[in-house]
Amino acid sequence: MAKVTRDEAHLIERTTCGCCRWFAASPDPLVGSVPSRSPSALHTWRWSPVEELIFRRYEGTILRTCVRSGPIKCNASLMTSSAAGDQPATSSSPSTSSDAGATSRNDNEPALVVKGLTKIFSDRTAFSDVSFEVAHGEVFGFLGPNGAGKTTTVRTLGTLIAPTSGSAIVAGIPLSAENGVEIRQRIAIMPESPGLYNRLSVTENLEYFAALFGLQHPASRIEEALDAVNLADRAHDLCGGLSKGLRQRVGLARTLMNDPQVMFLDEPTSGLDPVAALEVHNLINALRQKGVTIFLTTHRLDEAEKLCDRVAILNTSLRTVGRPADLRTQLFHNALIVRTLATLKDPASLFGGIADITDWHSSEPGRYELAVSDITRAAPVIVRALVGAGADVLSIGEDEHSLEDVYLALVNETSEAPQ
Repeated sequence: MAKVTRDEAHLIERTTCGCCRWFAASPDPLVGSVPSRSPSALHTWRWSPVEELIFRRYEGTILRTCVRSGPIKCNASLMTSSAAGDQPATSSSPSTSSDAGATSRNDNEPALVVKGLTKIFSDRTAFSDVSFEVAHGEVFGFLGPNGAGKTTTVRTLGTLIAPTSGSAIVAGIPLSAENGVEIRQRIAIMPESPGLYNRLSVTENLEYFAALFGLQHPASRIEEALDAVNLADRAHDLCGGLSKGLRQRVGLARTLMNDPQVMFLDEPTSGLDPVAALEVHNLINALRQKGVTIFLTTHRLDEAEKLCDRVAILNTSLRTVGRPADLRTQLFHNALIVRTLATLKDPASLFGGIADITDWHSSEPGRYELAVSDITRAAPVIVRALVGAGADVLSIGEDEHSLEDVYLALVNETSEAPQ
């Protein structure tokens, strides 16, 4: 029999598998004597990686019984679906004996192919008939209001929940329950909350997740991941003492360890200050240069416009997919904004005589919004006409629409549609 201290028991309780409820049996279930095991019995008893980590660190012993299936090996899907709010969420799963990231890919094929994907919970449709493709090395933005189905889509593509209908290919592998482990070896998911163990250090957290990924020699991977997110000097700090920005960076380091082909980042800059958010943006751009495919869900439309090659806007159904510039062209007419010192005496006659102006209106004195067929051709003609009419022109410029304008137009169109 071996002794486990109260502090160690609390640590073990906080880091046990999310599906287990054995620790709820008493306030201090592990304090005192427990049956001991030797390290040689670890694989026989199929301990989880975190149990083995604590065993070797504290030379203590753990008796853990899962209420579902007895002694089991932790896996990410159980931890993610657990009702235990303090448990981490990750998409990884124990892999084969080879490093999980050592998988081949065909760059001629899309990294993600989604066809008619639908998920229905009882009488609620999370998302319906969603179809798109994402190329290797692309940063793909996934936008939509709260409750639009973004996170459910990520969880579906990450093999954490099964779709109701439709099909998908993730990192070259058809999405199915049978292929779940193989898919999880090629992807990484970073949820909005990084889900770290507060009482373990940064390195210990990464060692734990490296074991879940099945990495045989994780030390170099951990070092590279920490260097990538500029956290090498905080490697031995407890995660519970880190700021939110630093915890987000630890979460990003975790997603890098298995060298994923596809990274799903769910609101990676949520709650970060501008400096910390910029560091995340720089990391995403660096990963793009290395050919990593990034599936980015975000509410920050300026962030999506800055980072994403293409964006999709979801509001249960997919509203549109395309490059931000192309979407602006599709939704909005070419327009020029003209400002004059004084109100024009006869703007209808002036603008009506210019062939490239298809429509115009004035929202305030001295400001005119002109819809034109060709901006480059129309602008010089308009300036000459204004000067010829004796107008004092203060400015003339293109009416530029942001990705936010595109987003609001499409989401409002969905909201106003008959139900």
